[in-house]
Amino acid sequence: MKKSSLIKYLIGAVLLMAVFGTYKIIEANVMGGESYYVQITTDGEKLDEKDDNGESYVDYRYQLTGYDEAGHERLLDFKANRARPLRKEAYLKVVYNPKKGVVTQWEEVKKDEVPQKAAAHLS
Repeated sequence: MKKSSLIKYLIGAVLLMAVFGTYKIIEANVMGGESYYVQITTDGEKLDEKDDNGESYVDYRYQLTGYDEAGHERLLDFKANRARPLRKEAYLKVVYNPKKGVVTQWEEVKKDEVPQKAAAHLS
């Protein structure tokens, strides 16, 4: 391999790593966060809201204590973004972004997918 080809290859590899690293930093700070596990124990607070066009819609707000993999707790406040309450007794994995102070996403998980130290706190 020629010396100029090797230099171009190395520059390309460094640029690719820089782009990937920047993406991961942005993802962690904006979209990502810490995982917590909760169990739905209430129907949530029913909210009658309006969108930007003035159209009415229903949403549900939850304030639940979540636990991370080590069993540390955090009060989590999030909306379900759906027209009916979440299923009672369901287990959720929620992602909390501490820099923004919000839950960025949630998904239902099976009870056996909840880490043992978090599950010990959930009924």
